[in-house]
Amino acid sequence: MDATAILDNVRQTGARGLGAPIMLLMLLTMIVIPLPPIALDIFFTFNITLSLVVMLVVVYTRRPLEFSVFPSMLLIATLLRLALNVASTRVVLLEGHTGGDAAGKVIEAFGAFVIGGNYAVGLVVFLILVIINFVVVTKGAGRVSEVSARFTLDAMPGKQMAIDADLNSGLIDQDEARARREDIAREADFYGAMDGASKFVRGDAIAGILILFINIIGGLSIGMAQHGLDFSTASQNYVLLTIGDGLVAQIPSLLLSTSAAIIVTRVASSQDVGGQIVSQLFSSPKALSVAAAVLFLMGIIPGMPNFAFLTLSAAAAAGAWMIWQRQMKPVEEPVIEEPVEQPEQRELSWEDVQPVDLIGLEVGYRLIPLVDRNQGGQLMNRIKGVRRKLSQEIGFLIPSVHIRDNLDLNPNSYRISINGVSVALADIFPDRELAINPGQVFGELQGTVTKDPTFGLDAIWIDPDQKDHAQTLGYTVVDASTVVATHLSEILQSHANELMGHEETQQLLDMLGRTAPKLVEDLVPKALSLSVVTKILQNLLTEHVPIRDFRTIAETLAEQSQRTQDPAALTASVRVALSRGIVQQLIGSSEEIPVAVLDPSLEQLLQRTLQASEEGQAGFEPGLAERLQNALSETTAAMETHGQEGVLLVAAPIRPWMARFAKHAAPGMHILSYNEIPDNRQIKVVTTIGNTANGD
Repeated sequence: MDATAILDNVRQTGARGLGAPIMLLMLLTMIVIPLPPIALDIFFTFNITLSLVVMLVVVYTRRPLEFSVFPSMLLIATLLRLALNVASTRVVLLEGHTGGDAAGKVIEAFGAFVIGGNYAVGLVVFLILVIINFVVVTKGAGRVSEVSARFTLDAMPGKQMAIDADLNSGLIDQDEARARREDIAREADFYGAMDGASKFVRGDAIAGILILFINIIGGLSIGMAQHGLDFSTASQNYVLLTIGDGLVAQIPSLLLSTSAAIIVTRVASSQDVGGQIVSQLFSSPKALSVAAAVLFLMGIIPGMPNFAFLTLSAAAAAGAWMIWQRQMKPVEEPVIEEPVEQPEQRELSWEDVQPVDLIGLEVGYRLIPLVDRNQGGQLMNRIKGVRRKLSQEIGFLIPSVHIRDNLDLNPNSYRISINGVSVALADIFPDRELAINPGQVFGELQGTVTKDPTFGLDAIWIDPDQKDHAQTLGYTVVDASTVVATHLSEILQSHANELMGHEETQQLLDMLGRTAPKLVEDLVPKALSLSVVTKILQNLLTEHVPIRDFRTIAETLAEQSQRTQDPAALTASVRVALSRGIVQQLIGSSEEIPVAVLDPSLEQLLQRTLQASEEGQAGFEPGLAERLQNALSETTAAMETHGQEGVLLVAAPIRPWMARFAKHAAPGMHILSYNEIPDNRQIKVVTTIGNTANGD
């Protein structure tokens, strides 16, 4: 980068980008160039001010990441303080023989006023400050930083899975998911940097002790050997100046160490540290009441400082009484309206016969707050997100979800129904979080053991305050609304074929007709009826094939309808036309497709059986069906263990039957025919099914 580019960058960023370079120049100046006493006063005052500002920013920060520059700020402030020590040491050793103001008024004030001009007292006070800083604050902050960094890294997989779960259920979009992932990465970087920055503070405390003793020894030697001072005068001048210099440096060091301890020990909240202390420490009158009683008993003991103890006892009792009064304020009872006299019932009509809900969600009375916006319920918005995401992925508009309460259900239960028939029933706790075990966790949690309603994974209902701890142990933690939304999303995906009807098919045709009117005109009703097209779309959705590319589906049907009107044969033709998308959905962009195949003898047996069957149902002996089922299940598990998608490649005539068979035998296995493999993909046979299934 040339000088012109640097100047342009400075003009764009303005004065905001000059702070760090100016501070680094100050460090070099203080180390290299001897400073006059007035400059030392200014720099020492600036150092104290900077430490106070940093500490106040930490106190008023709600989340540690809001002050993510703190580790770098800690390093710069530490270097500034050490550079000041070098500059003041030079002045003290060169001019200390002239008197107490040789190194400026700030050092003189701390040496004379703060410790009363007694260097023995000053030495003791300095050592006490160093011990507090080094042994208590710095050591504790360093340990917390180290543990926080390790736990934050351990919790990253669980947090990432929670984000993926929210994204898959439609609760958040890609931008928000990306922002959350960046937030998690920044959090890990922050605590890792704090782990290292705590070592700076620890080293600074050690350097302060060494600098003090080096300055005392050097000052006494210079004063007595070079300037001819006696030991008493040299001690009075050099030791007081050295201790004053050390105190001026140790006070900002203690402030920054305390700031580091606060920022690594606090929990993210909507309140700053002061608000959290007030809201949590004084939320219950019991603690203050007991404290007031203890202080009162100590205050009435003869010989004790009665005034101090009794005064604080009265103050604690008054605070407890005020908190109790605030909590005991009566809650306004809801006004119960008198029952209105019901008018005479009208005659029944066809309007009283309500159609069944395509998608229904019934909740027990304790789950009503989840769906009530007036009570802060977020489930309605999340269900809209689920519908939007599934509509975009599958290719047709998912109908609205009819939500209502049902007093016949358990208070914590919900039920999902499709076309008026219940398909899922589960219990949740609206005031708790569900910690799901993704397969590998590093500890146990206290709570109610259960199963994840969606995927059947081991899970535990925990209190919300255990969420961060559970994520640290590797659990995926979601709230009750997310549990319901994710369960509903999975149910809608698996029953999408039941939601596709004539009306949805007509809507797709109308949308396609705006861009390809001739294609729609030739397809329905000239080539195929609306019912046949609907059946084909239902067949595709049954095997989880999206119908987003409806134009390709319509063109394939218009072409193949001249050869056959059979929905099954037309579905197979459409699958071949959509093969690129089907394979892309299964394995991504990889050119090589790992697949399992059937043993040729078993495949021929299945083809002969299907051809001989009048209704297209294979009628072989049950033992073979059981062995084939076990083989499919074992193959699916083995391929998933190696990180491969379970794909079985079979001949086209038996693919529909095998897909129906595998749906119950091995739900994770996807069945493709040989002519559904795109030309730009290669097949890699990883296993052959047939030896164990045949039993020959």
